[in-house]
Amino acid sequence: MILQRNIKLVTEQHNIPKPSPMADFPMKEWSVKIYLLDQAGNEHPANCFTKVTYNLHPSFEDKTHQTFTEPPFTCANEGWGEFEMSIDLFTTEKGGKNTIFHDLNFQSPEYEVVQPITFKNPSQALLSVLRETGPIPNEDDSKAAAKARKANDLKKKKAVCDFEKMADGLGKLNEDDLLHVIQMIHDHKADETYTKNDIDAGEFTVDLFTLPDHLAKMIWDFLVDVKVV
Repeated sequence: MILQRNIKLVTEQHNIPKPSPMADFPMKEWSVKIYLLDQAGNEHPANCFTKVTYNLHPSFEDKTHQTFTEPPFTCANEGWGEFEMSIDLFTTEKGGKNTIFHDLNFQSPEYEVVQPITFKNPSQALLSVLRETGPIPNEDDSKAAAKARKANDLKKKKAVCDFEKMADGLGKLNEDDLLHVIQMIHDHKADETYTKNDIDAGEFTVDLFTLPDHLAKMIWDFLVDVKVV
């Protein structure tokens, strides 16, 4: 699966009263923040990323590579020069790294840039985060297919026997025959078969639609033999 989302980079900058090594270029304090956008363009915390590394100009020396692990992954620094930086965005996926490029400039006090990000074969955990900002491809189709399969399974079960008549027939059984049916259910039920045995109340409950086909057929044949359906 390939999934795409947009991120927004918000850059803010202003002059600070510090001496600059370049006379015509005042010192600046600047910052870059990263947000995840939904389809309407609304900002959300970019918690689809586990960490973000900003690769700055070599003049930052030992601070050239700066990593942050909490949204909005704010990178704040001081300097006088404009430059293009690369930004590495990491997820928990194997090979889950996206690299983008961002132009740091001082033409306005604040500016925003939107960039697309592609996620390849995201895990269920990552999908749950990305689902908050937009649809997941083919998810609706998968749900529809699952619903269709469930309806088809129900149709097949109804073809095995008439569950309304079965329920009515079970209510007509004498105590010995009813205990025989309960034992059949215990011996042949599937993992998904729902049963509840309230010993104190002397009640046994079963969801007939959760019976496996072979068990439903066995019970139906037994009800036919004892002539209650």
